[in-house]
Amino acid sequence: MAQVEATTERIVAADAETVFDTLADYSGTRAELMPEQYSEYEVREGGDGEGTLVHWKLQATSKRVRDCLLEVTEPTDGELVEKDRNSSMVTTWRVTPAGEGRSGSS
Repeated sequence: MAQVEATTERIVAADAETVFDTLADYSGTRAELMPEQYSEYEVREGGDGEGTLVHWKLQATSKRVRDCLLEVTEPTDGELVEKDRNSSMVTTWRVTPAGEGRSGSS
């Protein structure tokens, strides 16, 4: 199967540390940020960045639901990597300073 890659970038009016901490807070803030396409959100281990194991279901299309069980690592400062145990899906979040604002991308 062909590999699919998507990239997006956002400028956030907050310092990089605050943005990263928010993204890494799987047991609190992160669950509140998930759009309606995500359901059955559950932190199974950890809850704050590295070492977190989190589950959710993603309604990818009107007929397709993906059952995700993600292991979270922090390979470098400002980076979160979510690897799905149930598929080859990998999401990488990088938070870097960007001028006067801050940027987070996935």
